[in-house]
Amino acid sequence: MKMINRTIFKTVLKRINDKNDNKIVIIYGARQVGKTTLVKQLLSQTTMPSEYFNCDYLDVQSMFSYENAGNLENAIKNYSLIVLDEAQRINNIGMVLKILHDEFPHIKVIATGSSSFDLSNKINEPLTGRKIIYKLYPLTHQELTSGFNTIKSRRMINRELRFGNYPSVILNEDNMAIENLKEIVSSYLFKDILEFNHLKKPDVLSNLLKLLAFQISGEVSYTELANKLRVDQTVVQRYIQLLEDNFIIFRLKAFKRNLRNEIGKSRKIYFWDLGVRNMIIQNTNSLDFRNDTGALWENFCIAEREKSLNYQQPRLTNTYFWRTYNQKEIDLIEETGDTIKAMEFKWSGDKQIKLPKDFNKAYPNTILTLVSPNNFEETIYGKAGF
Repeated sequence: MKMINRTIFKTVLKRINDKNDNKIVIIYGARQVGKTTLVKQLLSQTTMPSEYFNCDYLDVQSMFSYENAGNLENAIKNYSLIVLDEAQRINNIGMVLKILHDEFPHIKVIATGSSSFDLSNKINEPLTGRKIIYKLYPLTHQELTSGFNTIKSRRMINRELRFGNYPSVILNEDNMAIENLKEIVSSYLFKDILEFNHLKKPDVLSNLLKLLAFQISGEVSYTELANKLRVDQTVVQRYIQLLEDNFIIFRLKAFKRNLRNEIGKSRKIYFWDLGVRNMIIQNTNSLDFRNDTGALWENFCIAEREKSLNYQQPRLTNTYFWRTYNQKEIDLIEETGDTIKAMEFKWSGDKQIKLPKDFNKAYPNTILTLVSPNNFEETIYGKAGF
């Protein structure tokens, strides 16, 4: 399988090689996005004595548990760098990491976790001022197509809209990609998340996922979802938060500043990975046989832009969508300081677009860019965007 250079690799490597920086490096990301591959690449590129620990194993969990903290020195005394992969499995991991940081300042620590909610709840208070957090997402198009020519890169977009960007999926031929995608969805979504979080209503979460999958690139009403699922709105909100904490979906809020008829409380929900979305609705068909290509393209572009912004340290840009009660809308608004920029996403890039008059009047000097496959890469991955 092709080795992919991840965007955050050099940033993390520079940090762990900095002798004056002993902050614990936390890497969040869903299972199968490449966290283990990334940390093993990091270990291979450093000369310091190091060791990798897979915290899915019970003996590793026991070795690093809070109850055995007094014996930590024996486990790590020969190393200058250790990796705790899937660290949320360790009992009282926050206090364990605090002890590692405070009692062994000469040892660098990298901890990974597949649930930001679960791991962050355990480490936030104990590790105040002692950690730096990175998030790893499914492959970006830029990571995937490094070295490709324009034609090959464009063809890859077609596959990404169908199969998504999990490494074990997109780096394989179509048949194997589908099999691996089924495994990710069935074992990670419907096993790890549902069972690990001890949900009382797993069917509700499963049905919620399907409803969200059919509504990508559209506004989502918690009231409507609750009515369809026959549950209280608070259940819908809690489960959506759970899906977000586990890197399945993300939300865009509505942009509202100056206009009376701007919608301010609505939200759109997108999937971090379109392969997961398509497998949930059982549709990985070619784009020639789909009626949702426009919605896929919008989700893909916004997810790629979010990845790009999140990989920038620090992230300084807030993102929104914009709509008025009389149905004028803009797909993506970016606010960086006093600067506002706008994007519209069209699979067919030959259309003419312009800012709605109300928006242009309320927010003068806003730059609007049409994003199509023809200008996708330079628009999405530029630091300023466009």
